Amino acid sequence: MAQSLELTAPARRGVIGVAPQRKMAWSEWGPADGAPVLFSPGAATSGSLGFAAGVVERLGARLIAVDRPGLGGSDPAPGRTLLDTAADLRALAAALALERPAIVGFSQGAPLALACAAADAVSAVAVVSGTDELAGPVLRGMLPPEARQLVDLAEADPPAVEAMFRGMTPAMLKEMLRGSPEVDLAVYFEPAFAAAFASAVDEAFVRGPDGQARDALLALQRWPFDPAKIRTPVHLWYGQLDASPFHSLDFGASLARRIPGAVRTVIEGGGGSILWTHGTEILEALLETRRRAGT
Repeated sequence: MAQSLELTAPARRGVIGVAPQRKMAWSEWGPADGAPVLFSPGAATSGSLGFAAGVVERLGARLIAVDRPGLGGSDPAPGRTLLDTAADLRALAAALALERPAIVGFSQGAPLALACAAADAVSAVAVVSGTDELAGPVLRGMLPPEARQLVDLAEADPPAVEAMFRGMTPAMLKEMLRGSPEVDLAVYFEPAFAAAFASAVDEAFVRGPDGQARDALLALQRWPFDPAKIRTPVHLWYGQLDASPFHSLDFGASLARRIPGAVRTVIEGGGGSILWTHGTEILEALLETRRRAGT
């Protein structure tokens, strides 16, 4: 591994209003006056599981992970879209006085990060092991049959897909990790990581399954924005051994072609867990991109 899996509890946590009668929860690491970096976590996890915890102080990064609506401490927003949640993150950034934050989107959290870019709400984006537009014209035909059936159902009967994913439990989600490649199993079942991940999943379900079910549906539908119109700098990061059928099946090549000026890095020997094995490298590159953008 490129670095140790140092994990720490958030230095600060809070809940703040982002819409009338609706609040969003956040977890934070690093100096309170550091360069702001939002974090959109992976599927069905709260913001309590961060990354690069051992270096945020040295890098001067203020890492702020969010609980998406309906997960963890964030109020639900039934029927929300990716752009709706991007508006929530803009409101959160304004309430916390974050000046043009950058954002990291991991796995199922990546489409939200790109929605923030499309809405011109962030200064730079790092997509890590990111879900591509599975229902889009490029990826749909590449999907394995089971995944393509889910995409087709999400188009034909969205409520049925949400109902299906409401049946997911924290135990089922944790068990799914066992099918990961060896390079990822070494991360996911390292005792400290496994405990932190389990806690983040359990926390995400405290309001029930509706939040993660909505996230799952949004990941299977067409995006409500055109990646070709994104002008925010985007860096795509993938592991060469990433075996997830829901991440970009061509390791981000299709996204790199669709997003003007996007940079793509494929980590040789890395898996879907590169956010934790290469988090320092990813964060350093994002902060440099933000600096070059003049913020």
